[in-house]
Amino acid sequence: MSTLKKVLVDKNKSCKSIWFMRQAGRYLPEFKKIRSENQNFIKLCLDSKLSSEITLQPIKRFNLDSAIIFSDILMTPYALGQEVKFIKNQGPELSKFNLEKFLDNNERRFSEKLNPVYKSIEVTRKNLSRDKSLIAFVGAPWTLLVYMLNFKKNKNDLDLNKLYKNNIHIKKILDKLIKFLYIHIKNQISAGADVVQIFDSWAGLIPHKNIKDYCFIPNAKLIELCKKEKIPNICFPKGIKKKYQEFNRIVKSDGINLDYEIDPTWAKNNLKNVVIQGGLDPKVLLKSEKEMFKGATKYIEAFKDIPYIFNLGHGLLPETDPDRVRKLIEFYRNY
Repeated sequence: MSTLKKVLVDKNKSCKSIWFMRQAGRYLPEFKKIRSENQNFIKLCLDSKLSSEITLQPIKRFNLDSAIIFSDILMTPYALGQEVKFIKNQGPELSKFNLEKFLDNNERRFSEKLNPVYKSIEVTRKNLSRDKSLIAFVGAPWTLLVYMLNFKKNKNDLDLNKLYKNNIHIKKILDKLIKFLYIHIKNQISAGADVVQIFDSWAGLIPHKNIKDYCFIPNAKLIELCKKEKIPNICFPKGIKKKYQEFNRIVKSDGINLDYEIDPTWAKNNLKNVVIQGGLDPKVLLKSEKEMFKGATKYIEAFKDIPYIFNLGHGLLPETDPDRVRKLIEFYRNY
């Protein structure tokens, strides 16, 4: 059993595990070379050979405990019929959402469109030592909804008029998304992944009165389905501040990833019966080594006597020096 599973499943606090969100990708020169030759991001995610190669790049470079498959949360809306483009310096852009077309999706067509992702997982698993986890992932229903219905005004604000105008359809869309996300999770696990992480990247934008319906309940339904199949799971409800406590109480995931706004001491005192992961601000890897090690020590010390997975409070930044990542891994392992 991999170290990550030992921590998540057995709650083994003496078993140390380290990996990083966005460890495969934009900061690595070997990835930049592949990316420069493959401009269409969705096509790159659907290239099983290259996707597997990218997934393994940080394992070869740093010998991390887990690989996370190189893919994207927006592969789900892509497989459900929306066109997805990535605009340079702007981010993703999805074609206009069509409710009737969305509701008309079926499992076979959905799985066929994502088959290259599952093939990539199969290839990666064959090339990954058995003591290392292979992490599958999906976007949480709410976060996908934000992209699919274009609810974002900017990085920090929702178009609430658009949100409430669509309120009548939201529950129906969320329920359908839960169904297909679970299919995507199961397919990834069948292909060889052994843990799933659910990214609710825009949970922090949900109005207070809607947090339970849009964040807690959809995540809880997905986790309940994962637990029925004994799939180890981690949730990342980014930006919800002290609502992390209520999220944890309702959702009951095996693991919960802290964002960098959550104080580790508060988390230790308030998040019970869950394995804590991450929390370190990725920006500290851009500062001096002394500051980086000081930041890491804060988390290592806070969680030293409970099950903990060392990670970040968000993904590695594009401007991160890979040598800094190496030094941080060495620091953690030698601590």
